Amino acid sequence: MPQYQAWEEFSRAAEKLYLADPMKVRVVLKYRHSDGSLCIKVTDDAVCLVYKTDQAQDVKKIEKFHSQLMRLMVAKEARNVTVEAE
Repeated sequence: MPQYQAWEEFSRAAEKLYLADPMKVRVVLKYRHSDGSLCIKVTDDAVCLVYKTDQAQDVKKIEKFHSQLMRLMVAKEARNVTVEAE
């Protein structure tokens, strides 16, 4: 289970994973209050991508990425739309 240190790498890998097979991909967000960390995990049961942070600026990036991914998941033509990564 690769844990990414750079947000840009994680967001590109997660986008590729989603676009490869949208029906198998799951996204999990987990917040731990005890250490103030947020973890986002994107998996299709074969590949699991993880990004953890405790920085407020990264939390905003995760929130934006998560909402864009959710829009892709409900779009009719999901394969023609790409996720914008910062």
